[in-house]
Amino acid sequence: MTDRRIHITDTDMRQLRQFLQSARRTRRDQGEYLRALAAELDRAVVVSEATMPPGLVTMHSRVELVDLDTRQRETYTLVFPHEADVEDGRISVLAPIGTAILGYKAGDTLSWKVPSGMRRLKVLKVVREAHAHAGASP
Repeated sequence: MTDRRIHITDTDMRQLRQFLQSARRTRRDQGEYLRALAAELDRAVVVSEATMPPGLVTMHSRVELVDLDTRQRETYTLVFPHEADVEDGRISVLAPIGTAILGYKAGDTLSWKVPSGMRRLKVLKVVREAHAHAGASP
């Protein structure tokens, strides 16, 4: 929901594009969220895993955020929808916050529309999971 360029690894881009292609046929009720994710991918700068900026939010990254209005801290692992479990801190890339944080890096701030209004968030810390891209699939 911004014109700012984000960075996405080539692996994530390939997997997310495959996911979108499949999801457009099977998740018609989530069209708005699919369009938001597609828009983010369309504006992304694709980088190789070897040259990605440090602290970049990729699929399967564990991300610590702070809400700039409430000062509340939240920690999520960004995952594909079939892996999501909010109680375990795994948030879908199709969730508004999931789409919002993809491609940002530690230190970045962003504003994103969520069902309850606008959220202003700052990415505090990003940790890549050890299994992040080892055979992960949409």
